[in-house]
Amino acid sequence: MRSPEPPSSPWQLLYGGAHRLRRRWYRTRARRLPRPVVSVGNLCWGGAGKTPVTAAVAAHLRDRGLAVCILSRGYAGRGRGVRVVSLGEGPLLGPLLAGDEPVLLAGELPGVAVVVGPDRWQAGQQALRRLPEPPDLFLLDDGFSHLALHRDLDLVVFPAADPFAGGRLLPSGRLREPLAAVARAHAVLLTGAAPEALDTAGAALAAALRPHGFAGPGFASRTVPGRPRPVGGGGDLGDLATGARVFLVSAVARPAGFTALVRDLGFAIAGELRFPDHHAYPPASLARLEAACRDSGAAAVLTTAKDGVKLLGRLAVPLVELPIRAEPEPAFWAWLDEAVDRLAGRG
Repeated sequence: MRSPEPPSSPWQLLYGGAHRLRRRWYRTRARRLPRPVVSVGNLCWGGAGKTPVTAAVAAHLRDRGLAVCILSRGYAGRGRGVRVVSLGEGPLLGPLLAGDEPVLLAGELPGVAVVVGPDRWQAGQQALRRLPEPPDLFLLDDGFSHLALHRDLDLVVFPAADPFAGGRLLPSGRLREPLAAVARAHAVLLTGAAPEALDTAGAALAAALRPHGFAGPGFASRTVPGRPRPVGGGGDLGDLATGARVFLVSAVARPAGFTALVRDLGFAIAGELRFPDHHAYPPASLARLEAACRDSGAAAVLTTAKDGVKLLGRLAVPLVELPIRAEPEPAFWAWLDEAVDRLAGRG
C-alpha cells in the first residue's frame, strides 16, 4: 500500500494552505468538555465506514460499563439547535429532524445516548444537563474536521476500497483535508479489509501514512453483514431466503459496495435504484420505487439500515434492510481500552 504524493497544482496548494490556517486558528481556541472526548472521523467525503465503526466503539465502551453519549452533527436533519435523539432506549426523533445516521445509531445501541447539534460543545453541555445519567465519555461521530471541540483521542478511518481518495482535495478529488492532516490522529483504521489481510493491512496503512506525518498505530476492520430483516411494510414476510429476488434501493456514498455485498450473499437482484447520499425520499421517489419494485417481480425491496430508518412505514411493498457491523481486529480493542483507561486516570 502506497499513498499518493502531495498534489502540486496551484488550486490544491491554495486549498491545502487554507486548511492549515484553519487548524492553526483552532489550535488554541477549541473548547473542552468536562469528560473525555473520543472522535471517529475520516478524511474523504462519504463512504468510509465510520458509522459502523462508531457503533462498534460505542457498544464496546458501553459493555465495559461506561455511560456513553454519541455527539453528532445530525447531517441532513431539519431540526434546529441541540436535539436529544436517544436516552438509550431507542430513537425519540425521526430522521427528518435528527438525520439518518443518528437515528440509526439510536436504534442499534440500547444503553447509549445520542445527542445532535451543529455545535458539538453545546450538544455536550446540554447532554450533561439533560440526560438522566451524565455520560462518562463522549463519542464524537464524524468529528475529525470539527476542530471547534477539543478531542482527547482521534481515530481516523480509511476505506479499503479507496483509502486515499485519489490524494486530492476538492474539486478534483474527494479529500476533505490534505493527507497531512492525519498527523494529528492518534490511530488509523482500515475499514472493509479482506479477512485474509486483517493481521497486516492496518500496519500497511500506518506505514503508507508515515510520509504525511502520522506517528500512531494502524489497525484493520472487516465489514460483516447481518441477516436481512423486515421493516415497515415488511409485514409477514419473515426471513428473506438466500436466492430470493430482491429490488435494491440505496442512498449512500458507495452504493456499489452495497450491491456487491447483496450479490455475494446469494440474492438475485431484480433491479436497483440509487439515490444521492442522505436522500430524504420525497413522495415522488417513493412512487418511483414502488412501481419499479412491482415491475421487477421482486419479493421485496432490500435496502441499507441507514435507508431503512427513512423508509420505515412509508412503502406499500415489502421492505427488508441489511444490517452491517464493523469488526476491528483484536489489537484495536486492546489499544482502545488502554487509551480510554489512561484518559480516565486508571492507566
